[in-house]
Amino acid sequence: MAEASAIPQGSGARPGALAIWFQALRVLSLSAAAIPVLLGVAIAARDGFFAPGRMVLALVGAMAIQAGTNLINDYYDWASGADSEESLGPSMVIQRGLLAPDQVWRGGIAAFAIGAALGLVLVYLCGWPILAIGIPSVAAGYFYTARPVALAYVALGELTVFLFMGPAIVVGAYYVMALHFTWGALLASIPLGFLVAGILHANNIRDIDSDRVHGKRTLATILGRRGANYELLAMDVLAYATTVIAMLAGAIPWTGLIAALSVPRAVNQLKIVMNETAPKKLNLALLRSVQLHMEYGLLMIAAFLIAAFLHW
Repeated sequence: MAEASAIPQGSGARPGALAIWFQALRVLSLSAAAIPVLLGVAIAARDGFFAPGRMVLALVGAMAIQAGTNLINDYYDWASGADSEESLGPSMVIQRGLLAPDQVWRGGIAAFAIGAALGLVLVYLCGWPILAIGIPSVAAGYFYTARPVALAYVALGELTVFLFMGPAIVVGAYYVMALHFTWGALLASIPLGFLVAGILHANNIRDIDSDRVHGKRTLATILGRRGANYELLAMDVLAYATTVIAMLAGAIPWTGLIAALSVPRAVNQLKIVMNETAPKKLNLALLRSVQLHMEYGLLMIAAFLIAAFLHW
């Protein structure tokens, strides 16, 4: 990477270094990695398996990989011109002159290195399946926006997020606890996969016009605004439909019905995207998507822990 030039000075008071890096890492978004890890742990607890030390390694490792993905995503979106000073991205530390581009890239590599190091400890403790999950996960995180692959630029973003922020993390976390795989964990991970993919899709609905200008092909730009809105509806419906299917299959306990408490959040999210087109208004729909994923995830974690406590 080329050396960065001096960081331009913006107007107003400059945040402290810690605040800037918290903004760059998008700390609040790391729940997208933490929730599936904790769900995998809760599923394993219901099956009688729990290892606190390995849980911490998996949790911190997954969040580090997510942080690395965030930073690398910001760097390559800046490099491609997809994010400019007028964009509504969640970080924008490069565009606002808070960090030099190379600082962001190097921060991403450091975060990936931390995640990979913790993953190797888990490989030592748990065996090669963690390596089989970990290597593709790191690669997907880096090449999400990095050339020459740039998955997010060829309409593969939602599929990538669904697979690696849903089933891969949940099933991987289960394996870290139980040292074996189960179809039940896979079935229980699918609804969360739809909801985390919905976060990205809500982001792409907001950015549909700017992405078209910069040649970024997403499912939203391909389907058009109306089609993209209905795809988000389909993702939410599929999340709850697969929850019911997983319950009927015995993969989710009936205490999982408490996840229905998150439905109003989904309804609110969908009302926004169906009635608004301004990017600033659609930012609220993106926030609702993040909240929906977190609420559903926490409720489902609680459902499994209650079932574990009651021996259901």
